[in-house]
Amino acid sequence: MRVTLLVHILAGGLGLVAGAVALSAAKGARLHRKSGVLFVCAMIAMSLTGVVIAFLRGIETNALGGVLAAYLVITALTTVRPPAAGARWLDRGAMLVALAVGLTLVTVGFELLLSGKSSRDGVPFPMLFFLGGIALLASVGDVRMIRSGGIQGARRLARHLWRMCFALFIATGSFFLGQADEFPEALRVTPLLVALALAPLLALFYWLWRVRSRRTHRGILGVASPEEILNTDRRGITT
Repeated sequence: MRVTLLVHILAGGLGLVAGAVALSAAKGARLHRKSGVLFVCAMIAMSLTGVVIAFLRGIETNALGGVLAAYLVITALTTVRPPAAGARWLDRGAMLVALAVGLTLVTVGFELLLSGKSSRDGVPFPMLFFLGGIALLASVGDVRMIRSGGIQGARRLARHLWRMCFALFIATGSFFLGQADEFPEALRVTPLLVALALAPLLALFYWLWRVRSRRTHRGILGVASPEEILNTDRRGITT
C-alpha cells in the first residue's frame, strides 16, 4: 500500500509538471511532444495506482475518476498518432469504458439526489453529474469518430486538446482542491487554489478558440508527423 501510494504521489507530481510544460510549449515542437507523452505516461500511472488505492480504501467513486483520466489521455494520444493495427478495437473498447463510467457516475448522482445526501466519498453530487456528463459526451464523440472512419483537421485537433486539458483538470482539481487540507496553512488561499485547479480549463478554451479562429493550424498541431504538416491545406485541414 505504501509503495502504491508513493508511486501515485510521484506520478501525480510528474503529471502536473509535464502537463504544464506541454500546455506552455510551442505546439508541435519537440518539447511539446516529449512532455505530452511523459504527461500521458504519468497520468496513466497515477490513475491506475489511484484506482487501486480507492478500491482498497472502499471509495469506489474516486476510482471512477481515475479510470476517466486514464481513458482521456489514452484517447487523446491515439487521436494524433498514425493509425495502427487494432486501433479500431481500441477505439471501441475505450468508448465502452467511457460509457460505463459515465452511466455509473450519473446513476450515483441520482441516487444521492433522491436520498437527500450531498456527496459520496467526499465527491458532491453536482461533480458526479459533471464528470459523468463529460464521460458520456466523450463516448458519443467516440461513436461518431468510429462511424465516420476517423477525423481530420480542426476536429482532430479539438479532440486531442480537450481530452488532454480535461485530464489535466482532473489532476489539478484533485491536487489543489481535493488535497487542500494537506497544504501548509499559509498556502491555503482559496482563490489561488481554485485558480490553479481551473487553469487547464481556461487553457482548453483558449486553444479551442485558436483552433477555430486560425486559418492555419501549423502552430498548434499536437503530435503530428512532418508529412501531415506539409499536407495541411490553406484552410488548415489535413488532407
